[in-house]
Amino acid sequence: MTPVSVPAGAEFGELETPAALVDLDRLDANIARMATYAKQHSLALRPHIKTHKATTIAAAQMAGGAAGLTCATPAEAGVMSMVSSDILLAYPAIGPKLARLMALPRELTLTVALDSAHAVDDLARAARAADRAVHVYVELDVGMHRVGVTAWEEAVALARRVRDSAPLNYAGIAFYPGHIRSEIVSQDAALTALGAALASATQALEQAGLPPKVVSGGSTPTVWRTHEIGGVTEMRPGTYVYNDRGTAELGACAPEDCALTVLATVVSTSVPNQAVIDAGAKALGREPMRGVEGEGWGALLDRPEVLVARMSEEHGILDLSKTGWRPQVGELVRVVPNHVCIVVHLNDVIYGVRGERIEKSWRVDARGRQQLAVS
Repeated sequence: MTPVSVPAGAEFGELETPAALVDLDRLDANIARMATYAKQHSLALRPHIKTHKATTIAAAQMAGGAAGLTCATPAEAGVMSMVSSDILLAYPAIGPKLARLMALPRELTLTVALDSAHAVDDLARAARAADRAVHVYVELDVGMHRVGVTAWEEAVALARRVRDSAPLNYAGIAFYPGHIRSEIVSQDAALTALGAALASATQALEQAGLPPKVVSGGSTPTVWRTHEIGGVTEMRPGTYVYNDRGTAELGACAPEDCALTVLATVVSTSVPNQAVIDAGAKALGREPMRGVEGEGWGALLDRPEVLVARMSEEHGILDLSKTGWRPQVGELVRVVPNHVCIVVHLNDVIYGVRGERIEKSWRVDARGRQQLAVS
């Protein structure tokens, strides 16, 4: 089925909802603000594209001074190689993913983060077969307890294994402080502990003759305090480009920095004190605020007291108990999602807007798994 095209300058009412809108002024400001922060603190900015998954936005980040890009899958890396010649795969490449990784353009500077001897050996074999150099970051667990080695002697052993496994090049260490989800003003103790862990790991590597050239880390909730973490040379924030309700609650952005909203239509007002919109779980995702039930699945942009209190797949239930506003069937609303990364992944196209008009659109060209069909 051929989609209906929407001309530049069109009004919101011409869009079929639900639709993802990005305020272009807020987007530009978010990109510029992060680039300025990184430059001020002599940090290499390597944005994670998991939030926007679009070459259009990645190109804007690169033009704004990013040193390279971070991806989570080889498929993403393949798409992003069109706009950046320096890509980090911040995920262990295991199994058939390696073939796609080695098929990336040879002129691409490729770095992979990993945390096991198995991953080192598999990557080395694949790199030798492809006759291409690959840089490697040894991943550390500094509190997230997801991936990364927890004992520094393991980090030393992996770094040594990488060094001795040509054509791999030991380039440094990586970490993700995703466990720090408190408000920015309450992060002191956690950041102090994080800094101590990194210092300890770096010292162990230095004593083994394996000093990390790059110390790569960061997350949007902690991003504005990255310069306080001693030794960090590279930062990899992702959500900042669009921001979301969760980021604003943590104080990592202001509510007016949230660039992406979901445009939805009120389709029913038959039940008292509620309205139903055509944006449910398949438009907003299903992630509660900071993992807490009862805080809604999104809030209206211009009426933050109105929450999406319940959802099914295609229905979002607006709770009107805290407002005197009573929408009409057919009325348009804009929802600020809890977690923007999930929302973007549910869309093929994003619409860039200024004011109440659509200025342009772009494809989410790195979404999905992009798996190969069986012939």
